[in-house]
Amino acid sequence: MSYFAAVVARTNGRWSARELDLARAETIDDLTELVRDTTAEASVSVLFIEQDDEYVGIVRLDAEIDDPRVFLSNSGAGAEYPLAGILADVLVEEDDEMDGEPVGDLDLVGDLGTPARDLIALIEHEGILPADVINTVCERAGCLDALEGLRGA
Repeated sequence: MSYFAAVVARTNGRWSARELDLARAETIDDLTELVRDTTAEASVSVLFIEQDDEYVGIVRLDAEIDDPRVFLSNSGAGAEYPLAGILADVLVEEDDEMDGEPVGDLDLVGDLGTPARDLIALIEHEGILPADVINTVCERAGCLDALEGLRGA
């Protein structure tokens, strides 16, 4: 199961991007620590995860806020994919059904140019892949060039 994980970070008004290896991550705290270690000076850091064209996971960290903001495009992916499971663990109650619906903070990238309604529209649009969602969010935030540098686009 291949995945793509990258963090984009804004430091002093400039965006940078870095691909991350999440193989050792088992909890949201592990993900948060990895992002903070990678982007210690950033005012905003956004981790994007996509796997096998099945889901988009987003974890946002702000310098002045301790807790991460988390979004998962497909709650059902948590049962099949360990990385999605990490996100689902903090977003889905034990007795809730993981029915494939988006869960989490729908407005976590709203101030970066993609409000909740647009994020949901992207997720639900026929033929849009998780990588397309990530690219659109990054384009609106102004960090697509940094992200494309990782993918070799």
